[in-house]
Amino acid sequence: MMKIRSCAGITKPNFLLVHSELPALTFHKHELTRTSTLRIPSNYESTFGSVTRFRCSVADRTFASTSARSSASKPNTARSGQKQGNSSSLYSRPSLFDMKKERIANRAKVYEFLRGLGIIPDELDGLELPVTVEVMQERIDFLHKLGLTIEDINNYPLVLGCSVKKNMIPVLDYLGNLGVRKSTFTEFLRRYPQVLHASVVVDLAPVVKYLQGLDIKPNDIPRVLERYPEVLGFKLEGTMSTSVAYLVGIGVSRREVGGVLTRYPEILGTRVGRVIKPFVEYLQGLGIPRLAVARLIEKRPHILGFGLEERVKPNVESLLEFNVRKEALPSIVAQYPEIVGIDLQPKLLGQRSLLQSIIDLGHEDFGTVVEKMPQVVSLSNTSMVKHADFLKDCGFSLQQVRNMVVGCPQVLALNLDIMKLSFDYFQMEMQRPLDDLVAFPAFFTYGLESTIKPRHKIVAKKGFKCSLAWLLNCSDEKFKERLNYDTIEMEEMETMPSFDMNSLMEPRSDESDSEYGEDSDDEYV
Repeated sequence: MMKIRSCAGITKPNFLLVHSELPALTFHKHELTRTSTLRIPSNYESTFGSVTRFRCSVADRTFASTSARSSASKPNTARSGQKQGNSSSLYSRPSLFDMKKERIANRAKVYEFLRGLGIIPDELDGLELPVTVEVMQERIDFLHKLGLTIEDINNYPLVLGCSVKKNMIPVLDYLGNLGVRKSTFTEFLRRYPQVLHASVVVDLAPVVKYLQGLDIKPNDIPRVLERYPEVLGFKLEGTMSTSVAYLVGIGVSRREVGGVLTRYPEILGTRVGRVIKPFVEYLQGLGIPRLAVARLIEKRPHILGFGLEERVKPNVESLLEFNVRKEALPSIVAQYPEIVGIDLQPKLLGQRSLLQSIIDLGHEDFGTVVEKMPQVVSLSNTSMVKHADFLKDCGFSLQQVRNMVVGCPQVLALNLDIMKLSFDYFQMEMQRPLDDLVAFPAFFTYGLESTIKPRHKIVAKKGFKCSLAWLLNCSDEKFKERLNYDTIEMEEMETMPSFDMNSLMEPRSDESDSEYGEDSDDEYV
């Protein structure tokens, strides 16, 4: 008998397979630490030929041993067998180096393709991109269908890392199902292209649920997202929660929060310490009570977007330069908060020059006009000229027109058709002198059918002689009380309607916000 030794010295292989071509012998060992011996009768060798090969495969390495007719074997048989096994292995694959080389070549082709379209790929290094130009072309074509241009892609080239099927389509379908209009997708993605990287379940749905929890109505959610798509990238417990909590803390009604955020969702991304709190404290410093500031935010939440240092403070200084009294600033801002957010200096200069030219209004009087009706800074030149001409056509002198404008600047803004009807009734039915209107130009701000006619008829029936201020400048309840007076008090005759800060701090209602009482049904042009 002769001895044939298998490969020895292989320690703890993961998997050991020994097989022979003739005959087939297979066995497994978990651990091979010593030489194993296989005994074969001597006549077996002569019967089956001169050569029997054994091949051992351990994990990814292959070893082969060969037995010859002679008991002697070459010392390098195993090594040469290993080389032969590697060259004929069924599990051979490209090396890591070859794979890396191929990836670099593919990315270079994609980069060359992008540069040909005008896209700068410098920011794409390290980002997983399609390995073929065809797939990249598909992504760019899809972005073009959404309305995005090459310039838009260059503004945020990382969008090219989004898969059409895995990223873009699921996100856009989700937004569409919420009610976001497809016509707004282009602007939506220009403002917040990062949304295409988001997970619907992990990132988007929780934000939408949070917005609904802030009393934003489901039907308003799409409008909020269209107006402020960046909100989809905010953390739930970050700026969004702190800004809402602060507003409630200063007096914004909880039931108004949903409406405030619907009209100005940018609040959710506005920092309290840097923006909201300094703005609120500045208005308080001007003399506006904190609760009144809260009411202003409820009605016009966009004022929180006025830059405090860039716009609000310079505008306040401009008002003072144009002869507005410092004590009148709270009333001006409360009546017309937009005055601290517009480009005010040129408007003040232009309106003062115009009024000076058409009614010879002085600088001091212009300051008074702004105090009584700050909206004058935004009136069109054509409107003011037409109203001044109307008053002149009614028979008022230039000086009388000027006095009427200073006394009640609203006469430059009211609906002209309604003013004509009121003036005709004043002349034909009330038969009062023009001086009564000069003394109380606010007559034009009251509703003809709701207030002027019924009150005049009552007074005329009783035979009372009274001023227009006594007749009109009060509520219906107060007017009934006045009818029982034995005498007409002079201070009631001389008072003029003015803005009351306390009215701003009253709870909100669905009633008219008219500054001249609930009776007024006049409209500004």
